[in-house]
Amino acid sequence: MIIGVTKELKNNEFRVGLTPDNVSTLVNKGNQLLIETHAGGGAGFSDDEYIVAGARIIQDAKEVWDTADMIVKVKEPEECEYNLLKEEQILYTYLHLAPNPQLTEVLISKKVKAVAYETITDAEGNLPCLRPMSQIAGRLSIQEGAKYLERNFGGRGLLLGGVPGVERGHVVIIGGGITGTYAAKVAIGMDAQVTLLDVNHNRLAYLDDIFGASLNTLYSTEANLRKCLADADLVIGSVLIPGASTPKLVKREHLKLMKKGAVIVDIAIDQGGCCESSHTTTHDDPVYIDEGIVHYCVGNMPGAVPRTSTIALTNTTIGFAAMIADMGLEAACKTAKGLADGVNIYNGKCTNINVAKSLNLEYTPLETLI
Repeated sequence: MIIGVTKELKNNEFRVGLTPDNVSTLVNKGNQLLIETHAGGGAGFSDDEYIVAGARIIQDAKEVWDTADMIVKVKEPEECEYNLLKEEQILYTYLHLAPNPQLTEVLISKKVKAVAYETITDAEGNLPCLRPMSQIAGRLSIQEGAKYLERNFGGRGLLLGGVPGVERGHVVIIGGGITGTYAAKVAIGMDAQVTLLDVNHNRLAYLDDIFGASLNTLYSTEANLRKCLADADLVIGSVLIPGASTPKLVKREHLKLMKKGAVIVDIAIDQGGCCESSHTTTHDDPVYIDEGIVHYCVGNMPGAVPRTSTIALTNTTIGFAAMIADMGLEAACKTAKGLADGVNIYNGKCTNINVAKSLNLEYTPLETLI
C-alpha cells in the first residue's frame, strides 16, 4: 500500500501522523511511504530521519494526497484540504465528526473511507487511540487552568495550591474517565482541593479507592453540579460519549453562580464542548471571558506538547495502520471488530451510530457494506 503523511494545517498543530520508527515498521512490511517535507519538524523529526527509515520526501502536499492509498494524519482535514480527498481513499486520523457536519458531508459525497481514532475500541470496549491524548489533555488542563487563574489573564489571581495560612484553590472535574482521572492526579499533586462528579457509581468507587481522602467524589446531579460550580475556582469539562456530541452540562445560567475570574477548561470541545458558553479557541488565542468566567477551549490541546503527544499517539495507532496496510481496510475490519468501530464513513454512508444520531443522518452498519 502507498501510505502518505502530510503536514498538519490546524492552528499550532505540531504533531505528525507517523514517526520515523513507524515508517520503518511499515516499509519493512513492503509498503511505500510518502512524507510531505517538514511534516515531522514540529515534533522534532527531520526529513533526514524519515529518509533513513525508508520514506520518500515529497515537496507538495497535493502529490501526497493524489498518490496515497491511505493518508495518516493527526487531526481532521482543514477546509483547504477538502478538495484533495478522493474516492475510496482511506483517511486514518482523529475526525470528531459530530460537531462538524460540513466535513461529514464532504467525506460522504467523496466516498472516502474515514477511520476515526476516537471511536476505535479494544476487546474491553475501551478507546485505545483516544486514551493517550486523554491522558495528556487531562494533565495539561490543570497546567493551563492554573496559568489562566493568574490575574493578568483575567483570572481570580489565585495560586491553585495555596500557601500555608491561605485557602487552596478548588478544582471541580466533570467526568471521571481517563481525562478526568489524569486531571485529578495533577490537581492533587498541586495540593488543590479537588472534587470530581460522574454518573457512574462504579467509576466513583474506583476513583475513591485510588485517591482516598485526596479526592472528593460526588454523583453528578443538577443540585450537586450547581453547588460545586458556585465554589469552583477551576472547572475541568471532561465528558465523553464516543462519536457523539457532548451533552451541555454547564448551562449559561450556571455561569452566574460562579466566582468572577474562575476558569473553565472545556476539554470536550473537540466533540462540541460540555458548556453552553464554549466555542473552539486556538493555541495562539486560547481564552475568552464570558459572564466574567475565563474559558479555555483549545481544540487540540496535546498539540502544545507535540513530541510527547506524537510518540504516545503513534504507539497505539501504528498497529491498526499496519493491519490496514497488510490486509486492506475491509479484511482488517472483519478480523478486528474494534477497528471496524473506528470506521465512521464508508462508501458514502455513515457507519457510526452516534455520529449519525448527532447529525440526523441515516445509519448504515459497516458489516452490510463490506
